Amino acid sequence: MPGVETGWLARSTATGHAGRIASGTVAGMPVVMLQGRVHGYEGFAPEMLTRGVELLAALGVGRLLVTNASGGLRPTMTSGELVILTDHIDLVRRPWGDALEPAPPPADVHASYYTAALGERAVVAARRAGAIVRRGVYAFLSGPSYETRAEYRMLRRIEADVVGMSTVPEIVAAARMGLDVVACSVVTNVARPDAPEHTDAEDVCRLAADAADGVWAILRELARDAGPPTPAAATT
Repeated sequence: MPGVETGWLARSTATGHAGRIASGTVAGMPVVMLQGRVHGYEGFAPEMLTRGVELLAALGVGRLLVTNASGGLRPTMTSGELVILTDHIDLVRRPWGDALEPAPPPADVHASYYTAALGERAVVAARRAGAIVRRGVYAFLSGPSYETRAEYRMLRRIEADVVGMSTVPEIVAAARMGLDVVACSVVTNVARPDAPEHTDAEDVCRLAADAADGVWAILRELARDAGPPTPAAATT
């Protein structure tokens, strides 16, 4: 079913995405949060997937925390652990961010979309909060169906650690606009191709909520020295 557009922003139809914008302070710093996102599988055009990040940038955000629920691809993973992304594999390959003005400079093949120093701080903060956390690579697929057992095996072979249906368009748009970016995946199910288990959207939402303490610890750490007038921000 096509997604519903309401003005400049679009309203998500995905389970667990409230579709609200919240603001306040964290660690004494202003924060703007998007409670939910839209996905390509909801029927939205590619440019709609980055509108939330564009809005945050227009509000003055300079440091962005992007979160998602993902499938874990490593047998040592456990549901509820956090993965701080160091890179991604875009298996959808659309022109994310190309609609931004002014036109972005030529891509630097040596550059990373993710701010490594902030990512390290996120790992430390989550561990201090008692969360299980590791670094890893995110594989982006279009969805909405979950992956087959053969696809899970393929993703492991290409060195992905987690898999999901979002995040990459937002990351690319944020980096092109000069934002510092940290991305955190919450592992809501672990892929075991030879012993598959049933997973549904309600399970994903419940397990994502259980990881809230670790994510809040990361957000507090990133807000701690963001410095006005630059707020931290998060999108879920």
